[in-house]
Amino acid sequence: MRPGKMAPAGGCGAVRGLWVPLAVLALVRAALALTEQYPTLSLLKQELRRQHQGPAGGCVSAGEWAEQYSAECDSSFLHFHESDCDIGGSSSCESVLSLNTEKILSQAKLLAEQKRFPFATDNDNTNEELAIAYVLIGNGLYDEAIRHFSTMLQEEPELVSAIYGRGIAYGKKGLHDMKNAELALFELSRVISLEPDHPEVFEQRAEILSPLGRISEALSDLTKAIQLQPSARLYRHRGTLYFISEDYATAHEDFQHSLELNKNQPIAMLYKGLTFFHRGLLKEAIESFKEALKQKADFIDAYKSLGQAYRELGNFDAATESFQKALLLNQNHVQTLQLKGMMLYHHGSLDEALKNFKRCLQLEPYNEVCQYMKGLSHVAMGQFYEGIKAQTKVMLNDPLPGQKASPEYLKVKYLREYSRYLHAHLDTPLTEYNIDIDLPGNFKDHWAKNLPFLIENYEEQPGLQPHIKDVLFQNFESYKPDVQQLVCVADHLGSMMQYETPGFLPNKRIHRAMGLATLEVMQAVQRTWANSKVRMNGKTRLMQWRDMFDIAVKWRRIADPDQPVLWLDQMPARSLSRGFNNHINLIRGQVINMRYLEYFEKILHFIKDRILVYHGANNPKGLLEVREALEKVHKVEDLLPIMKFNSKTRDGFTVNTKVPSLKDQGKEYDGFTITITGDKVGNILFSVETQTTEERTQLYHAEIDALYKDLTAKGKILILSAELGEVDAVCNLILSLVYYFYNLMPLSRGSSVIAYSVIMGALMASGKEVSGKIPKGKANHLFILLLFQLVDFEAMTAPGSEAFSKIARSWMNLKSISPSYKSLPSVSETFPTLRTMIEVLNTDSSHCLKKTIVVV
Repeated sequence: MRPGKMAPAGGCGAVRGLWVPLAVLALVRAALALTEQYPTLSLLKQELRRQHQGPAGGCVSAGEWAEQYSAECDSSFLHFHESDCDIGGSSSCESVLSLNTEKILSQAKLLAEQKRFPFATDNDNTNEELAIAYVLIGNGLYDEAIRHFSTMLQEEPELVSAIYGRGIAYGKKGLHDMKNAELALFELSRVISLEPDHPEVFEQRAEILSPLGRISEALSDLTKAIQLQPSARLYRHRGTLYFISEDYATAHEDFQHSLELNKNQPIAMLYKGLTFFHRGLLKEAIESFKEALKQKADFIDAYKSLGQAYRELGNFDAATESFQKALLLNQNHVQTLQLKGMMLYHHGSLDEALKNFKRCLQLEPYNEVCQYMKGLSHVAMGQFYEGIKAQTKVMLNDPLPGQKASPEYLKVKYLREYSRYLHAHLDTPLTEYNIDIDLPGNFKDHWAKNLPFLIENYEEQPGLQPHIKDVLFQNFESYKPDVQQLVCVADHLGSMMQYETPGFLPNKRIHRAMGLATLEVMQAVQRTWANSKVRMNGKTRLMQWRDMFDIAVKWRRIADPDQPVLWLDQMPARSLSRGFNNHINLIRGQVINMRYLEYFEKILHFIKDRILVYHGANNPKGLLEVREALEKVHKVEDLLPIMKFNSKTRDGFTVNTKVPSLKDQGKEYDGFTITITGDKVGNILFSVETQTTEERTQLYHAEIDALYKDLTAKGKILILSAELGEVDAVCNLILSLVYYFYNLMPLSRGSSVIAYSVIMGALMASGKEVSGKIPKGKANHLFILLLFQLVDFEAMTAPGSEAFSKIARSWMNLKSISPSYKSLPSVSETFPTLRTMIEVLNTDSSHCLKKTIVVV
């Protein structure tokens, strides 16, 4: 609607004189009077609203904004909003569209009397005219305000208040139009040149610069504003920009300064917690989120963040409670529904996860994360028709030119192709096909590396075939009693693999899958030692070591189809020739991988030892200086000055671990590579990786082949003789074989749980059962277990694999296996197809809690 026209009936109000012509306003300038100070312009509209509402609105008066700024009353920093008016009839636009001459004059008069606008002058007539323009801005009439200010500037070109107001009006029009942004910045820069000592102008310019991506300039302006007049608000705003820039440590300092100036700021407290969260300091983050909730009991974002922090800690119950409290406050809070759904999926509660994703999509139909996770959940449960329908919706949401594709968009085509493959093989016996052979090499390579789906000459998997029905829900009671017992034992065994350390959320679906894998490995190894053959990949033959691991791979794959669990040596030759890296970031920038945080001291000790060895060989004259410097190293960043001691390590250094051979005494293989690069605190990359090449793979395969041959021979003897010495020898061979498997890292994902399920299953085949859980604070990951062996190597005289066996057995608490395991039905015969595997993973496990699991 344009000025001078009446509102349509049924619109925002049929009011005569709806938009006041500037000529009319000019006639009544003399009616205005002025007096005192003004609020910042970002609070102007709110201040006008407060004047109508009175003190009951709960916000501090505008004159007190500098030191008593209330976060709850803050307009959105970093964003200029368009007018809230919706011509279609929204009540929010009533104040604008019912605006008439009298109301504008009334508001302007009050504003002018109290000088509540920027850069008021000593001239009453000028102030009267300025007040009218600021009222127009406050009511969303930006073009009219700009024309009004422009008229004034024709008469007085350096009228600071008019320059400032026109700049703000350009910004308020919308920064999506670069012309508005440029004009706004130009005007504010003119104000700064004329009045360089006003912090609010620097703040307003920062407010325009930041959404344009000019963060460093915005930070510079906020820093200048703080120098001129520090305030809680300015520190919080600058902290927000540092947070967006992922400089979490500096952001934390600003939020802390802000809270020292005004402790009652739940938003600042929330962001302080988020700076901890993003650095892996979850316990500190939780304390901050709780403090924010003390200040604001109905703070949904604080409950949501608290839930996510507990989820990252692996505390499912506490996370669920926090998410639930957020949803009690707002059952339609999309972010909480999304995060809660993802947590439920990774907890193995797919049915519950689906409810959250569906609700999320009702509220936000184009939410890619919820759409992707909905499709994934359906596929994991064997509901392929619904799953692929959801995946296709994500695929259709192409990014705009220049827009970065979302992680879900990058992954979804791989998932759809894999889903089609799984559906086509739902009822084919698992022994008759091989995923690693069937899937195209380039597809596997791109999927494992999470590359965009740009594969030349790729032929899509066939679409869903109507005669192959989705997987139906299987009641636990429908299984025979011995199968029920099998499932319950599997649940128990799987729970033994749970890492009791921050960062690992219990996943009951993974527990069941890997428990069943353990039992199937046990049964397959026992048959092999009894000279029975196995059926694999359409052939009947004696089981090889890869077949043993393939049992666990099969179960790990189907438990979570989102993750490509693939053998790296089955990738295209070109990929292997370049090397396929398995990479773990321990510290990246300021982000700490909290799963490994408590082991940094051990790893650091190992690195310091390697540095001494290096300088002893290459810099003997400087060895004493290096040794003295290393004594002061207590955390990773303390290594940065030592990197400067040698020109070759100035930009960083790597520490390579070596794996001694059992087959060829004196020979060593490449193990892990630990890398540290960076030039300052907050800009560090501390990582561990293995590079899988064809040559390295062949060396490890030869070692594992020799161990497996020896293991099979000794296993056959063990079947005939139960002497203690034979059992110990077999146990050591099993642990040694897995030691080389894990150093090789032959899978794209899931190596740790796969390796551990093979350890447990093979040990059970030898008559020994693991009764001890992986101890908290000792060795909660096989990767860490290997590093323990390396770190403590000097204290051990035994070769690497024997040291590994010694450490593992110290907490496994091996005991004789229960005879009840022999009566369990065959896992491979009970669940011979993907359909039957998915059915048993879907079935409710709560019944097992009511049963007595006889495993001792």
